[in-house]
Parts: sequence; C-alpha cells; structure tokens
Amino acid sequence: MAYNRFAYQNANPLYYAQLKERAKEMRSHPTEAEAVLRDYVRANNLGHKFLYQYIIGQFIVDFLCPDCKLIIEVDGGYHSELEQQYDDELRTQMLEELGYHVIRFTNEQVLYDIDNVIKEINSHLQ
Repeated sequence: MAYNRFAYQNANPLYYAQLKERAKEMRSHPTEAEAVLRDYVRANNLGHKFLYQYIIGQFIVDFLCPDCKLIIEVDGGYHSELEQQYDDELRTQMLEELGYHVIRFTNEQVLYDIDNVIKEINSHLQ
C-alpha cells in the first residue's frame, strides 16, 4: 500500500471512522515525549516531511515519513508489558509487510536523550 495524501486512502475502510476519531484525539492530547519529538519534526530539523498520528491499515502510527517509508513509534511504560511487546511485534511485522520500516523509542529516550534519538532517526533517513 503506497502513501497517499489522505489517510482514508491508506486505512482499512472497516475501521476508518473509528481510527480517524482516535487519531484526532491522540493529536490533540499527545504524550510529553510525543510532543517533544513532534516539535523537532515540525521545526523541520530532520529535513523530511513527517505526518503525526497517521492511519495505515488498521493502525495509527505516531510518526510517518512518507518519502522514506519510515515509521517512528514512541512507546510509553505499558509497552514493557509482555502482552504489549507481543502486540507491538505483530504490528511492526504487519507494517513492514506493507513496505514500511519501523523504529521505536521509549518516552525516556525522547525526553532525556533527544540528541541520540535524532541521530538514530537521521541514520534511517539517509
């Protein structure tokens, strides 16, 4: 599935209405770490366009660089739970099958080590 300008063109039509509403809510109430990374992205410090809380298939991804097909996920504490780790692996596998590359950072990495987070993102954008 290729990137299209409108989320509904990449979304699973069965879930789109629900996903659209959830993505809107998530954009309005970002986590602190998502807000920090979003500010870097908005300032265009990475040299690429990123979409925030974007719908792909049945998922809402935190950040998408459509040109590079790069997805960045910012994971809160619950992502360390075993069941969530399994769900994250399946989600990553499904997104990669669609041609995307997924990288993940913890909230702590974004909040306390943003320079290294940006370096790693840049290495995937090259």
